[in-house]
Amino acid sequence: MESYDEPESYDRPLSSGAADIESETLGPPRDALDRPDAQLSDGYVPAAIGEAHYSNFPPIDDYAFLSDCETNCLIARNGSVEWMCIPRPDSPSIFGAALDRSAGHFRLGPYGRNVPAARRYLPGGLIVETTWQTETGWIIVRDALVMGPWHNNRSRSRSHRRTPMDWDAEHMLLRTVRCVNGVVELEMSCEPAFDYHQQAANWEYSGDVYEQASATCDIESCPTLTITTDLRLGLEGREARARTRMKEGDQIFVALSWSDLPPPKTFEAAADKMWQTTEAWRQWITLGRFPDHPWRGYLQRSALTLKGLTYAPTGALLAAATTSLPETPGGERNWDYRYTWVRDSSFALWGLYTLGLDREADDFFAFLHDVATDGNGRALPLQVLYGIGGEREITETELPHLSGYDGAQPVRIGNGAYNQDQHDIWGTILDSVYLHVKSRQQVPETLWPMLERQVQAAIENWRNPDRGIWEVRGEPQHFTSSKVMCWVALDRGAKLAELHSEFDYAKKWHDIADEIRQDILDNGVNAEGVFTQTYGSDSLDASLLLVPLLRFLPPDDHRVRATVLAIADRLTENGLVLRYRTETTDDGLIGVEGSFTICSFWLVSALVEIGELQRAQQLCQRLLGYASPLKLYAEEIDTRTGRHLGNFPQAFTHLALINAVMHVIRAEESHSSGQFHPAHPGR
Repeated sequence: MESYDEPESYDRPLSSGAADIESETLGPPRDALDRPDAQLSDGYVPAAIGEAHYSNFPPIDDYAFLSDCETNCLIARNGSVEWMCIPRPDSPSIFGAALDRSAGHFRLGPYGRNVPAARRYLPGGLIVETTWQTETGWIIVRDALVMGPWHNNRSRSRSHRRTPMDWDAEHMLLRTVRCVNGVVELEMSCEPAFDYHQQAANWEYSGDVYEQASATCDIESCPTLTITTDLRLGLEGREARARTRMKEGDQIFVALSWSDLPPPKTFEAAADKMWQTTEAWRQWITLGRFPDHPWRGYLQRSALTLKGLTYAPTGALLAAATTSLPETPGGERNWDYRYTWVRDSSFALWGLYTLGLDREADDFFAFLHDVATDGNGRALPLQVLYGIGGEREITETELPHLSGYDGAQPVRIGNGAYNQDQHDIWGTILDSVYLHVKSRQQVPETLWPMLERQVQAAIENWRNPDRGIWEVRGEPQHFTSSKVMCWVALDRGAKLAELHSEFDYAKKWHDIADEIRQDILDNGVNAEGVFTQTYGSDSLDASLLLVPLLRFLPPDDHRVRATVLAIADRLTENGLVLRYRTETTDDGLIGVEGSFTICSFWLVSALVEIGELQRAQQLCQRLLGYASPLKLYAEEIDTRTGRHLGNFPQAFTHLALINAVMHVIRAEESHSSGQFHPAHPGR
């Protein structure tokens, strides 16, 4: 039975070690340049000029993120599910109000109330608890994408390719409500809009009386949605509705399911599923190693977010849960991030590895092995990105019938970057593999041929121009960071070859790594000793903050210090780091963009590396203050308003947070001894 009155919110005992999971320590208040707090939390979003204006779209960072590692969704502060795609995160949306207010929603909350009294994640997992106060009473709503014990016991799963774990998705969004005081009028509205709001829902009762209804649409690929509840459902056009008056002690549940697994029939059964979901998340997070530090909660929330962005059936990791949330308010920088980028995923593994959560690496490397070979076992060249099922073609199209978030158009699905040349991917893979296997002192035999091919690809391509880490859509150029990542590919490849007893390869690759390094130092550093965005230019690029983090040069090298301080002083706005200056970089797009939060966290790590600990602490504290109320981050932060921009939540940002926070914590711990230990020792 679920209890809503205790601090830990359950009357069952906590599993071992869970009592200290996720500190509730709050960060500093968001620095928004004197923007009134009411405008930061009550319907105001950034405008294109950097100010804030009232909008009927909630701020991006007000969304809560739920996942069962097969499906995910975003829930607005008013209790409405406004983004959800099934059966996979890159499937067409069934709720799309985040991109068009008429594109489907699923709200559960008190009648006439849109702003809750409080909202939080239950410690240690991805279950959201929202507390509502009305003039007459209080209710508590909990939302979760249900996880339960492995259930494919009679036949094998049709989607899983990786080793089955103890817990698996039950393909169900579960919402429970309890009235804890007084009387509250509750309402439920479920209005799906299938296929990105291109197909209307057809509702029919599917239960004995009013407790269950199912929705379909007129195309064959349309999923079937089933609502099961102890409320009395009414069907009105494309909407399923329910309403009731709850008094103290009353409790109800609503389950939205899309598979053959049986939904709960009673509140007690629903509460048990909620408990199982909590156990699944807590058992996972307990595997990690988190320092006893006031920032512990940010580390755990970022780790849980990265885990929630994994797609368990294949081992892929999504760059973000959404598409087309704008990088520029009202602008065209709107992309679909519901795919797995080799770069982003590899970097994410760095973050999880730092916290001792490296088991996901096995699944991702198996995914890479799958996509790097065809059905007959023949080698295929590695792409920049893939579908989460391993799809190689990700055609980019636009959906002009959707208004876009706060009018930002076009709304895009698919991503044309899948066939770009980006020469950093080989280095990111080989670095993450090296981090993963060096403690085992053995390279898996099945992985070695794929690794050898990536080193060879770097050898063949490092002299050529590419689109760079930021996937610019202008002309290919000789990006310095791409050359650095090719050096990483050869350097880590040589170390892996030594572990694999391939000493001839190791010597050959070490020699080529030295050649690449010298080429970069000759062409990618200007007269001031600063690494530049491209060969022969003077433009700055935040990706060069990776130079010390990847051990291309030692942190005490004068060129490293000059580069880090130049970016800190000249590539920032209001203290936040830009990727590059759009006026000096041909990225094929118009308009400006916000600061890329990953770059600001990279700067924290780089400042620690060069001995600027106090400055790193101050910047890190400020960045943590920009976190959403639920400790989540989008891709960018508007430098004037402090609001988040871009797709949400963003894996890249959360992995950089982990590395930056761990850099600062380890530097603080070793400060008295005068010896700093980096977040990734042993590179």
